Amino acid sequence: MKKFLTSVAAASLAISASTAYAGGPVVVAEEPEVVAEKPASSAGILPLLLVGVVLCVALCGGDDDEEQRSQ
Repeated sequence: MKKFLTSVAAASLAISASTAYAGGPVVVAEEPEVVAEKPASSAGILPLLLVGVVLCVALCGGDDDEEQRSQ
């Protein structure tokens, strides 16, 4: 009976040892995280356009002078 248990134990050890290393080691390679950079003009172009529109309205604004009518 001892020989039978010894052979069963040896067989189970051989089977478990061969399946433990099946496929090789698992290597997990982490990829670096890519962060998109903001452009240097992150303030935007809207304030520049707004200043241009305000200047145009101030300098090119409508005539407030009333036309003189000849009667």
